[in-house]
Amino acid sequence: MLPKIKKCFGNDSVLYTSHARKEMHEEEFGQIKEQEVFEAVLNGEVIEDYSDDKPYPSVLIYGDSIEEKPLHIVCAYSNEDDMAIVVTVYQPDPCLWDEYRRRKQ
Repeated sequence: MLPKIKKCFGNDSVLYTSHARKEMHEEEFGQIKEQEVFEAVLNGEVIEDYSDDKPYPSVLIYGDSIEEKPLHIVCAYSNEDDMAIVVTVYQPDPCLWDEYRRRKQ
């Protein structure tokens, strides 16, 4: 799914949910810009898969912005619309994540 999501970002075929916009604006570590999400997705990797999510399967992507801001992006993909849907975006708390890739126990 990640190659399809990256393609959508490259084609500007991305929908941000209102929840994602709110989280980006109110992020506790500082506001997150669309450009940073774009950069993080393009160099990102899938760290969790939510294939049972409805109405579209989604994945948790970890990537860094050009300025090395670590981001987590929950992103779904709509086959029928050939569109990436950003469900939420946040800067992961290093106290909760091991190298931003695995949840700490």
